[in-house]
Amino acid sequence: MIIAIDGYEANTHRRVGIGQYAYQIMRHIHAILHKERDHSKTSVRVYLPENPFADFPECSDRWEYKVCSPKRFWTFLSLPMHLLIDRPSVDVVFSPTHYMPRYIPYPRVVAIMDLSFLYFPRLFRPKDYYQLLHGTKYSVSHARAICTISEFTRDAIIQAYKYPKERIFVTYPGFSMNKKNIQKNKRKRPYILSVGTLQPRKNYERLIEAFSLLNEFEGELVIVGKKGWLYESIISAPERFGVQDRVVFLDFVPDEELPSLYKNAVCFALPSLYEGFGLPVLEAMAHECPVVISNVSSLPEIAREAGIYVDPNDVESIADGLRKAITQDNTKRIQQGAKRVQLFSWETAAKQTLDILERVGKGEL
Repeated sequence: MIIAIDGYEANTHRRVGIGQYAYQIMRHIHAILHKERDHSKTSVRVYLPENPFADFPECSDRWEYKVCSPKRFWTFLSLPMHLLIDRPSVDVVFSPTHYMPRYIPYPRVVAIMDLSFLYFPRLFRPKDYYQLLHGTKYSVSHARAICTISEFTRDAIIQAYKYPKERIFVTYPGFSMNKKNIQKNKRKRPYILSVGTLQPRKNYERLIEAFSLLNEFEGELVIVGKKGWLYESIISAPERFGVQDRVVFLDFVPDEELPSLYKNAVCFALPSLYEGFGLPVLEAMAHECPVVISNVSSLPEIAREAGIYVDPNDVESIADGLRKAITQDNTKRIQQGAKRVQLFSWETAAKQTLDILERVGKGEL
């Protein structure tokens, strides 16, 4: 059996969200194929618009890369064309993103992270919203099976698209950071940490306003995340709320540097309006950092008893959550968080995904 994987999103240096998911699933499928005999008849062909990065899995007789051009119109032209002409033909195609290749006769499996664009269309640029709206609808309607990252998102897909429940599979993301060699705190003041791409859905403006209400806290709010879209009002928010000297934007931070930031933070805050999973919450809990998170979408499903929950639409609620994290004894929550982290594994997610792909390739799904 030959499995084709769309490696477009994984082939980037600054992997967040879908890029991180795609890379980790791919890397762990490679490890499984070369370790477990149960999959001895399966091989993988990864399609990319550019040469694979150095940290990609090594080529072998069961793992190869196909570089296709042009990069533009990837799912409409380049990827479908090469899938059609390459021989031997593939048995199943996996898109670890919302967008699957068009115009091909092979069974396809797609991974959908969230449906935030359906509930908060104004938080997206018109071009991105249109692409997500129509691209996701096409993918769902043509998918033999769907992988998603939380029960919450699975239920949202069923409700929005009436997709059969028995063909949607929850494959929770895992934790992959190296917790060794964590450095001591280099920041001069205590800090609250938040991690995520600068975009409206992360609710950074309300977080910054809530932070400005913490007169008893003399530390900083440190926000880690690359600029996404509609971020201008986020960047200007500290000045509007009078805390421009206490809010720090660090942009993108490599995975090897994040553990120290988590470990040395007073608490982690993600009062997001909508999350399909919320990987930084898992990372914070793994580093014994109390988490202040929204009481909506998938976040309660991920953190359970470990979370300090807030209403993301209420600035006072966010401020109260931050106060609890700063002033209360959070030992029990930290212990609960450590237990929760053990339930999430990239290896498990990859095994589940590989099983789904093989079943689809055999015509069992």
